[in-house]
Amino acid sequence: MYLTLDQTATTPLYLQLEARLRDALSSGTWKAGEALPPERALAQQFGVSRLTLRKALERLEAQGLVQRRQGSGTYVAPRLEQPLSALTGFSQDMRARGLEPSDRWLKRGLFAASPEEVLALQLSPGERVARLERVRSAQGEPMAVERAAIPAHLLPEPEAVKDSLYTHLEGRGLRPWRALQRLRAVAAGRQEAGLLGVRSGSPLLYIERLSFLPDGGVLEFTRSHYRGDRYDFVAELRSS
Repeated sequence: MYLTLDQTATTPLYLQLEARLRDALSSGTWKAGEALPPERALAQQFGVSRLTLRKALERLEAQGLVQRRQGSGTYVAPRLEQPLSALTGFSQDMRARGLEPSDRWLKRGLFAASPEEVLALQLSPGERVARLERVRSAQGEPMAVERAAIPAHLLPEPEAVKDSLYTHLEGRGLRPWRALQRLRAVAAGRQEAGLLGVRSGSPLLYIERLSFLPDGGVLEFTRSHYRGDRYDFVAELRSS
């Protein structure tokens, strides 16, 4: 790879270098999870100081394109493609990619349904829901904050859910049959940013999912915030 910089341009060298490295990452010069060459080698290759190189790498890291590991080097940040055509859970998705999922529980128990949950789950006022809130991680890295609500009569013991919610529900004969999802881009608030280890204002994908049983009853109402620097949601379109 040979990417020249214009030493006479008014654009600072670190911004030129950032753009060249971003293009190289986009073109697949380095694969996800692969280490970039050592800083000394990259600086020599582009004819810049290591300080200039570090400024460019810091900007790429802030965009979620690379990960800098103390004492190890700089690595291409992984991105996960999530198909929108399959009804699967986080644990299943990660294991299908050879990644080990893990959770940090924030809340798990029975609670009075909020007005939003009453409406979404088609409940009567005063009914309770099983509420499951957790940070979902892959290979130890936070990927999403997930908040799920299920009618209490369908999940009377939410503490029994250890890993995959869908696996637990299927064990109770409650396999989700279809789902509706709504996605939109949002900026990370202080709470989500802290839980996901990103800066406030960072791009997130907010997803609402309603899952249904074969008889048409609502099984699950889930609201999730996914890291925009780690996830691509992919939909296959066909001509009618």
